[in-house]
Amino acid sequence: MSRGARRAGAGQGAAAAVQLLVSLSFLPRVVEAQVVGVLDDCLCDITSIDNFNTYKIFPKIKQLQERDYFRYYKVNLKRPCPFWAEDGHCSIKDCHVEPCPESKIPVGIKAGLSNKYLKVANNTKELQDCEQANKLGAINNTLSNQSKEAFIDWARYDDSQDHFCELDDERSPAAQYVDLLLNPERYTGYKGSSAWRVWNSIYEENCFKPRSVYRPLNPLAPSRGEDDGESFYTWLEGLCLEKRVFYKLISGLHASINLHLCANYLLEETWGKPSWGHNIKEFKRRFDPVETKGEGPRRLKNLYFLYLIELRALSKVAPYFERSIVDLYTGNVEDDADTKSLLLSIFQDTKSFPMHFDEKSMFAGNKKGAKSLKEEFRLHFKNISRIMDCVGCDKCRLWGKLQTQGLGTALKILFSEKEIQKLPENSPSKGFQLTRQEIVALLNAFGSVSYEDLLVICGVGENIFAGGLRWLLLVMIASVGRHC
Repeated sequence: MSRGARRAGAGQGAAAAVQLLVSLSFLPRVVEAQVVGVLDDCLCDITSIDNFNTYKIFPKIKQLQERDYFRYYKVNLKRPCPFWAEDGHCSIKDCHVEPCPESKIPVGIKAGLSNKYLKVANNTKELQDCEQANKLGAINNTLSNQSKEAFIDWARYDDSQDHFCELDDERSPAAQYVDLLLNPERYTGYKGSSAWRVWNSIYEENCFKPRSVYRPLNPLAPSRGEDDGESFYTWLEGLCLEKRVFYKLISGLHASINLHLCANYLLEETWGKPSWGHNIKEFKRRFDPVETKGEGPRRLKNLYFLYLIELRALSKVAPYFERSIVDLYTGNVEDDADTKSLLLSIFQDTKSFPMHFDEKSMFAGNKKGAKSLKEEFRLHFKNISRIMDCVGCDKCRLWGKLQTQGLGTALKILFSEKEIQKLPENSPSKGFQLTRQEIVALLNAFGSVSYEDLLVICGVGENIFAGGLRWLLLVMIASVGRHC
């Protein structure tokens, strides 16, 4: 190639880079200009959420997720889809989830009971004896009467509890521990009819929608009408609060997943190491106001709404963990104490937030009608948790199950206020309990909404603590100058 041609090519490349930078700097202003103000159905504004998350929650939640108690999640990724014949699992290698070897799991976590985090059950000698007894196929007779009674209560409660989610049986041979830090949420290449079918079933068959509305709820649907969606949202605002909340939570969950995928996208598949990065085109396709006919900012507002719901649940469940009897047990006494201290600090921060969503406004009408609607609400969400077993990519299934279970746990907390208020200080509760699986899902799901990564902008040299939309917009712009 001639020197002149090289100069021309370089000039065109520089011009293209400048144009890309202009486009990227313009997109956040357009989107952010529409993702402002007070959220519908609550009195909280987006700026307050951003500031609270940025300076109080984000740094601590990141630390918590790195703790042993919260990084290992037991999940069954082999459960068959209960609704249709599976299309087959994703063949892309990046869909694979690497289970954690038993030798890597802290002894206190793998001790055998999903609810084992209370001090009455955390005697080291009992754990060792229990492990040995299990190996011999014998019955463990060394447990104290108090521990036995607690375990019976747990089993009885789990059998009768009205969960918002279909919980995996942690005793199943197919259930395995996964290290969440080694299996991050990101785009793996899983798409097409299988992914479309999952979201279509979630939106069209489980979100509340009268027969008179023909417009598909599913954002992935090929035809959604020629209007800008205003008639749809006029209809949505005409629904009762509970049904609007349900739709916004599902939309917010979808937006959260899409943000993670756009920010950590499989850009290139090679024989060597895959290339991951920020996909601006995909971000625009899903959230740009023009390309989405004004719906992108609405989706992002629903993400903030999801954040508020999960934040409220953390503030409400604080008394459960503040009891001295609760010990986030892994077997390392010093680390366990630090983990609980960090968790309680997060709870204190959540309780200080001044503009919480008021869940008491839900299911507050006629008692019979409210009870029926609440049960319908619960069953619809439980059905969505079952649909997660139809996801064809293991990594997508892992994070889909975890985030759905986390939100389901948040809903369970919000509607168990009376039971939480009656918790005994020094004995297991028969009215309200959380399994370790639910605890891990709750905090990691909130972490997914709260933040994605710690960004160091090239040339600035300062850490930007930001969650949700603000973080993604910053990282999208920064990706252009990352190699400066």
